[in-house]
Amino acid sequence: MKKRTFIITLILSALVLALPFSVIGKEKQKKEEDTKVPSHVLNISKENTYPNSTEDQEIVEPSDFTKELIAEVDIPIENPELIKMLNETSINPSPIAFGYRGMVYIGRWPLNYKSKETNINWEYQKINTNEVNNMGGESEQKLHYTQHKKREVKGALTNKIANPDDIKKMMLLEAKEKIELPLAYSTVIGKDTKKDNSYVIPSEKFGVLQTYAPAVNEKGQVTFGEVYFQLKGSDKAIVIKNVTKQGIGAWIPIQDYVSFSFQLK
Repeated sequence: MKKRTFIITLILSALVLALPFSVIGKEKQKKEEDTKVPSHVLNISKENTYPNSTEDQEIVEPSDFTKELIAEVDIPIENPELIKMLNETSINPSPIAFGYRGMVYIGRWPLNYKSKETNINWEYQKINTNEVNNMGGESEQKLHYTQHKKREVKGALTNKIANPDDIKKMMLLEAKEKIELPLAYSTVIGKDTKKDNSYVIPSEKFGVLQTYAPAVNEKGQVTFGEVYFQLKGSDKAIVIKNVTKQGIGAWIPIQDYVSFSFQLK
């Protein structure tokens, strides 16, 4: 009886331990499926008649001085522009400044951005339509993608917020961590861009090929705070006051990818 109870306990323990890993595994698989490029979405980087410039974000590494300052702050400071400003700051209090105290206000800043949701809309914006009328035809015809007009697709923040440029940079960096595709706030599909993919139009049918530009929808929360330099004698520190949080979203286009939707009528 004791042996049987011991075996049951071992089995239950194994199930309990396996459960979190199973859930994590399913969530990871779902996330990969949500961001996987579908078969009807194609890369046109070689065919695009307009050469898009990649929007490589500058990775700002904190200096030793900056690391020392932000390490003692409870709220994470991840804004590249604020880190850059701190890197360029030089504070050297006199070693004999006994009893000296001072507080220097350097502005209200977005301190960090935390992502809550990242999704891809493969049909974010319609950019082109190709058609073939085979209603009176006796044999099948083929329909190909040809871009009629140059189209620029722009991304943007979904609501108003202070320091939008800083926040757009942080959101783009966060989205790039999750989506292994070329992301930028602007992409252009050039006139006469073509792709070899073809669609068969049987006789007595009308074929329509709609083309869309995809984009990432990034949602999360920005933390703001008033940033001060505090000086006490020869000691220096950063102090954050009046912290607030605000939800924000952004659309970030995927460069040099198009999504196709084909219909027979």
